Amino acid sequence: QVQLVESGGGAVQPGGSLRLTCAASDKIFNIYTMAWYRQAPGKQREFIGDISSSGRPTIRDSVKGRFTITRDHAKKTVYLQMNSLKPDDTAVYYCNRPNAMVPWGQGTQVTVSS
Repeated sequence: QVQLVESGGGAVQPGGSLRLTCAASDKIFNIYTMAWYRQAPGKQREFIGDISSSGRPTIRDSVKGRFTITRDHAKKTVYLQMNSLKPDDTAVYYCNRPNAMVPWGQGTQVTVSS
């Protein structure tokens, strides 16, 4: 069974930055497109963007220019770099395989407040 572990969240002031990390236990992690999602209080889980096995990212317009997705095949990790954070970015952030989903991890909490 594949386990997803998100980390790197925390509390930050508006305008700050965080880099989230997604790691998986499987040995074939690198062949999958990986996606980031978030779920704000009282909201449904929202797709943020994804990155292909070759490293091509797709970012939704609402966060384009502020968020960047990268991956490191050697470390079998996927990153979400978040800059210029806003209070509306407050959410629990998750990763998963959009084309072959596995059980959700616990996510990592991002709180943006003054």
